Amino acid sequence: MSKINYQKELDRVIEGLQQKGKVPKLLLHVCCAPCSSYCLEYLSQYFDITVYYYNPNISKKEEYEYRLSEEKRFISIKEFKYPVKLTDSEYCPEDFFRAVKGFENEPEGGLRCRECFKLRLEATAKKAKAEGFDYFTTTLTISPLKNAALLNEIGAEMAERYGVSWLYSDFKKKEGYKRSIELSREYQLYRQNYCGCVFSKREAESKQVQTDLSDK
Repeated sequence: MSKINYQKELDRVIEGLQQKGKVPKLLLHVCCAPCSSYCLEYLSQYFDITVYYYNPNISKKEEYEYRLSEEKRFISIKEFKYPVKLTDSEYCPEDFFRAVKGFENEPEGGLRCRECFKLRLEATAKKAKAEGFDYFTTTLTISPLKNAALLNEIGAEMAERYGVSWLYSDFKKKEGYKRSIELSREYQLYRQNYCGCVFSKREAESKQVQTDLSDK
């Protein structure tokens, strides 16, 4: 089976939309302002975007709210071809812990992350269907540390389950990740060194300690 080029799939969709002169509604799940920066700059040229901030994995509440405030700030000061709106959800960390129960000791990027992706993408698909969006997708594929194939597989599964179109992506392509770093610097966006959950934070802190010890 040949490997799917998700960027080419996205290019194909965008080309079709431009030929038809359509500006479809896109529900874009975001995890933080830095990751969303390039995605919004890019996608807002072709879509009417509503940002969906649903991240019950983030620990603690103060971190959750700070990332949300940075997302709101970025959207308010960045110019887009089509206006970008934002909607968020109540902070419910119990949703995350229930979803990853039994996978607490999995390494970062393992089975625990898969369940976390499923939780957030299913919520996005449900909302996209309920509110009449044409597409839904996530900014998570911009990270070099995230499995784009797995994210697209889960997104396609949720699209079929809820009857709303999944927008394939691999936003790190076309130097998207590099551009996100540039935009983060330009807009002085808060960048964190862990994904969001208590497990990823613990792993990041452990690696930092090991780095500090090796530098001595």
